[in-house]
Amino acid sequence: MAVQSVESSTTPVALGPAAALSCRECGERFGLGPIFACAVCFGPLEVAYELPAGDPEALRRRIEAGPRNIWRYAPLLPVPADVADKPGLNPGFTQLVKADNLARELGFTGGLYVKDDSGNPTHSFKDRVVAIAVEAARAFGFTTLSCSSTGNLAGAVGAAAARAGFRSCVFIPHDLEAGKVVMAAVYGGDLVGIEGTYDDVNRFCSELIGDPLGEGWGFVNVNLRPYYGEGSKTLAYEICEQLGWRLPDQIVVPVASGSQLTKIDKGLKELVALGLVEDRPYKIFGAQAEGCSPVSRAFKDGQDVVRPVKPDTIAKSLAIGNPADGPYVLDIARRTGGAVEDVTDPEIVDAIRLLARTEGIFAETAGGVTVGVTRKLVERGLLDPSLTTVVLNTGDGLKTLDAVAAGPMVTIRPSLDAFRDAGL
Repeated sequence: MAVQSVESSTTPVALGPAAALSCRECGERFGLGPIFACAVCFGPLEVAYELPAGDPEALRRRIEAGPRNIWRYAPLLPVPADVADKPGLNPGFTQLVKADNLARELGFTGGLYVKDDSGNPTHSFKDRVVAIAVEAARAFGFTTLSCSSTGNLAGAVGAAAARAGFRSCVFIPHDLEAGKVVMAAVYGGDLVGIEGTYDDVNRFCSELIGDPLGEGWGFVNVNLRPYYGEGSKTLAYEICEQLGWRLPDQIVVPVASGSQLTKIDKGLKELVALGLVEDRPYKIFGAQAEGCSPVSRAFKDGQDVVRPVKPDTIAKSLAIGNPADGPYVLDIARRTGGAVEDVTDPEIVDAIRLLARTEGIFAETAGGVTVGVTRKLVERGLLDPSLTTVVLNTGDGLKTLDAVAAGPMVTIRPSLDAFRDAGL
């Protein structure tokens, strides 16, 4: 894998405030490029910035005057200054729902909010991360967008590629939910099912990157992963802005690879460093399905090593048995005073129904995981119901219909007498 040091970089890349790629383990820095692992210690790379300095109020006004999507935060992201003018799906600035009915059900006395990312263009938070990856793909001259996916990402890549004028070829486990398969296929790109789990799919994509067959391909969550991950920071930015430029006390985040949780923490810390929010303690909680809970298991066992598992859960969007960012999730949960918890499949279904019944939000299974874990954390005294809490719903329940069987309560003849007899 070729790498390029910052000092020897001769080809400038216009990605806004992004200055370099930095290893999260040893701190070694490299020039901006389609690389994802440190050449010194093989640790993961992430984007390092030269963020805007000066008057926080001026920056806040600039953000508030921007478009009502993630590009209002362009000064804080690895994207060109004119990103809002380029063809794209323009995701973000989804609703932060004050969930008073759910709060009463769960015993909250502080503010409880649901950050509902089902309102994105392909109905999941993956539109955020793909939007950033597309700009990196443009900068590095890729012609094909690709990914390994548990479903939502495949749809997001297909849609973004169609809008931006890329070819797409995405890879998924062969047994995904039908709704996600349809959404991944409808945009006209190539969709390839791989026999095996998501981890098998991801390994295949890593091999394809090193083969001539993959030349010119930008894998959004592999060789473009450092940029892709930065899209999750926009969830942190939006939550704080929508709360009146203040940090939430507690936030519950679903954990698949763990990247989303780590980047939300990064976004919160950036807002503090820029003076956009007051610096005060916050807790981050991770949520997993019991049938794929390697990070939760490590947290409860007091371990630093996340041992891979074979996924067996209805929450297929979280079914990553070997999560790349698992150890960093453990660090953040422990550092902030949070926790990582899991729920069973029946608890997931019950939580999906609870959120729908109380707030009119139909979450996919990952949303059932976060709501179910929130309830369990309150019951176990790990989450304080008197504090401002934000729970993430990362996708639309229409994608995971098989998880929630539903139909008419009763079928009647079209007459008032039949309606009366039904006792409704």
